[in-house]
Amino acid sequence: MARILGLALLAAAASAYAATAIDGFEFADAEAAARYHRLLATFRCPKCLNESLASSGAPIAADLRRTVRRLIADGASDAAISDHLQARYGDFVLYDPPLGRGTLLLWLAPVALVGVVVVALARVARGRAAKPTAGDRERADRLLGA
Repeated sequence: MARILGLALLAAAASAYAATAIDGFEFADAEAAARYHRLLATFRCPKCLNESLASSGAPIAADLRRTVRRLIADGASDAAISDHLQARYGDFVLYDPPLGRGTLLLWLAPVALVGVVVVALARVARGRAAKPTAGDRERADRLLGA
């Protein structure tokens, strides 16, 4: 029983390590490696719902990590790398998409939602603060048989 438990723990540890490992690329200096990791955190995996390139295990994320590494090695700027990925995969690949016609709803939806909530809360508060009229009292008395 102890061996089975030990093997289960070893398998769990190995799978956790494999799930968090990012491709082991070599970089010319520590600055390039830090830049690589920073960039991976700013791009979303095109296949995954809400995972960065750094945390995704999808094959397309591995391809994009290689692309980002290659572009860094070629001397591309962060803006050039962002433009390259955005041109191929659209605004979805960016965690912070630019304001434009295609993303206007994305940017305005939270503001509209907050507005709807404020209006609903104001109506509820106004309804609770309303004083009963004489007609309301008479109707209540009739319903209660008083």
